[in-house]
Amino acid sequence: MQGSGTFGVESVLTSVIGADEKLLICAKGAYGERMEDIVKHAGIDYTIYHEKYDRVPDAGKVNEILKNDPAITHVSMVHSETTSGILNDIESVAKVVKENGRTMIVDAMSSFGGVDIPVGEWGIDFIISSANKCIQGVPGFSFIIANKQKLIESKGKARSLSLDLYDQWETMNKDGKWRFTSPTHVVLAFYQALKEMEAEGGIPARHQRYVENNRLLIEKMKELGIRPYIDEEHQGPIITTFFYPENASFSFADMYQYIKERGYAIYSGKVTEADTFRIGNIGEIYKEDILKVSELIKEFLEQNR
Repeated sequence: MQGSGTFGVESVLTSVIGADEKLLICAKGAYGERMEDIVKHAGIDYTIYHEKYDRVPDAGKVNEILKNDPAITHVSMVHSETTSGILNDIESVAKVVKENGRTMIVDAMSSFGGVDIPVGEWGIDFIISSANKCIQGVPGFSFIIANKQKLIESKGKARSLSLDLYDQWETMNKDGKWRFTSPTHVVLAFYQALKEMEAEGGIPARHQRYVENNRLLIEKMKELGIRPYIDEEHQGPIITTFFYPENASFSFADMYQYIKERGYAIYSGKVTEADTFRIGNIGEIYKEDILKVSELIKEFLEQNR
């Protein structure tokens, strides 16, 4: 599906949920909340289960909601919620969804390719990711891995012409092309990125590199008195959120600029309810990069005591 990852999420939500069906959104961050915005715009019937940004959605609570609301036909959830850096337990939630005979939709935008996800084994019906993120291509298209029968059953449900998932699949089956303008440059970059992933050792090797980046970053930040926002059990390897340093004359905007002027970029602006900042662990990032960024933060804080 042409466009960013959000286009892919919107494509699935607006294509596979019928007018007489209902969605349960498990949200604990900006991207789960974006799903709510999508379905509101599309006029899709839904209910939402909110969890705090530093906690994972609970499979037991999902089970209770499904038992109490038989109108719910689909459940959606973000795997790696980059609002906080948490890695949600989609396996447990998907198990409950399957036990209750519902359809499971997963936004794996920032985890697919960097975390092993046994899609069929876990009972995920639609999983969405994009050409960039862990595959390390460039932005420009998203992709959906779907339960074929459920995809076929979605024919005629789409609320959008350009985001009609079934029509896109049918056209690609027919002549191998997108229905509308193909993002050819992104496809070429994606192909190259897949070759580079294979050369690195596939998902296991890439996952290990990301994990090592994450652990080293947390270690170096702790040396500076900067604590991670997420506990170790639920911290994902994709992105790490930190509380602002204590007892420091601290301006995030100034620190961001200081780091950027010296060749590195971290996430600008906080998205949690607490005062936090985020640093990505994925992409062409290695141990030396983590050490260099940590040293830059140390320098900045020493100069702004």
